Amino acid sequence: MPQRLRKFIGMVALVALVIVYALVAMAIASARLADSAWYVHLAFFGLSGLVWVVPAMFIISWMERPARREDAR
Repeated sequence: MPQRLRKFIGMVALVALVIVYALVAMAIASARLADSAWYVHLAFFGLSGLVWVVPAMFIISWMERPARREDAR
């Protein structure tokens, strides 16, 4: 797969990941944390604000892989 196409697909995947992840985190927070203490909110949003980095890291590393010889132009 050409590098430009891989980066475009990765960019679309990253945008979709961030949007879906933010909506899911917000839905979980509003459904489960409505009556919780402030420190529970802080812990949840702190943790959920960092967890999305793991799948994004895999997408970015896939995007940055060098093209194979037969794909390179």
